[in-house]
Amino acid sequence: MKSLQTRNRLSFGLGTIGRDMVYSLISMYLIFYLTDVLILPTDILWWVAGIILVVRVFDALNDPLMGFIVDNTHTRWGKFKPWIAVGALLTAVFTILIFSDFGLIGGAYIVAFAIIYILWGISFTANDISYWSMLPSLSHDQKEREKIGSLARICANVGLFFVVAGIVPLTHLLGSQFGGLRQGYLAFAVMVSSVMVLGQCITLFGVKETGVIPENHRSTSIRELFKILVKNDQLFSTAFSMSLFMIGYITTTSFGLYFFKYAYGDEGMYAIFALILGASQITGLAIFPALSKRFDRRALFNAAIVLMVTGYILFFFAPVDTMLFIGIAGILLFVGQSFVQLLMLMFLADTVDYGHWKFGKRNDSITFSIQPFIYKMGGALATGVVSVVIIVSGIQDAPTAADVSPGGLFMMKAAMLIFPLVCIVISYFIYRKNYKIDSKFYARILRDLKERGELGAASEQ
Repeated sequence: MKSLQTRNRLSFGLGTIGRDMVYSLISMYLIFYLTDVLILPTDILWWVAGIILVVRVFDALNDPLMGFIVDNTHTRWGKFKPWIAVGALLTAVFTILIFSDFGLIGGAYIVAFAIIYILWGISFTANDISYWSMLPSLSHDQKEREKIGSLARICANVGLFFVVAGIVPLTHLLGSQFGGLRQGYLAFAVMVSSVMVLGQCITLFGVKETGVIPENHRSTSIRELFKILVKNDQLFSTAFSMSLFMIGYITTTSFGLYFFKYAYGDEGMYAIFALILGASQITGLAIFPALSKRFDRRALFNAAIVLMVTGYILFFFAPVDTMLFIGIAGILLFVGQSFVQLLMLMFLADTVDYGHWKFGKRNDSITFSIQPFIYKMGGALATGVVSVVIIVSGIQDAPTAADVSPGGLFMMKAAMLIFPLVCIVISYFIYRKNYKIDSKFYARILRDLKERGELGAASEQ
């Protein structure tokens, strides 16, 4: 059993490095690519920003439907792996196409961008939901799930911070080799898409489900879909809290490159800052399993929020002529975020068992469809905030950092730090008031499911 656990941890975790490279490239840097690389005219940028916002919201609303489809999939390879494979391949193709402008301008570019972006969203959704919803089927033991989840999140953050740290130097290097910054971004897209496909192959061929539940489960109806999403009170409160948290967090990260280019005045320092933060976040994820042996999840969540709030306040008041205070603030913020990120994943995994216990039926993918829904809604709203602020503040039309007014810089800083802090604090109070699945309650859930014969024998660990 231990060799299988180790194999699953590694195969599942390594699979997400490339996935998060691709997602980070699209969610965090697509707007920067459009404004500062393609240099779209303002009238076209308004259209494209609107398309991104509408498509992300529409795509997020489709996530539960994709979860419904996955949960009702029955193949010789199981219900998760076929969608992981198809989603990964198509996502890679459409990622490359997004950064291929084909020389189109005006309305033709808007139409082409809209079609490709919609297809990218559908493809990534198929992969994302099937990938993460596989996690509860690998173990029902909370500590083992934390180990699987922490390694997966470490790998995800390796992918994330590779892009964050590498986006500036690598696109410039590749651009010098292939004829310009546009070509540099296209080559970078090809590279991260290839890593995604390779990593997903590791998951597809390496992961083996351990039989947490019997195989003779019945299909889910559309009517039951809404019952699962609305009447699972623990899932609903977790989703609400996570949504506010991700809106705040993604808004902050989406402004990062703009902040260093226009407020700090040195775009190159963004890569160094990202490396420091990446190391901090990965360290936080690495030490989490050890800390979870000494402290319960609520205590860890409380500590994480304190770190983040302190980091936001310090960042807001930090002088922009030195990296010292900005770096310290970033470390506090991202160590705290790494804890929250993993804890929310564990909360979602536990709501799968809670829903199984409450409704007599297990719906891994429908439940986990909430995660990409939250990320996309957060990303959509964050993109909307960033797009409006960049245009209204005058940054879009500023040739250099010196051309941005003090008022414009303050507007960006407030949107980057004050608005997210408010969202995160509210999300914390929602969690404290509503989330009830502690270790004792979870033990009762497992005990009742075993007595009802609804946990497979292979799940005993």
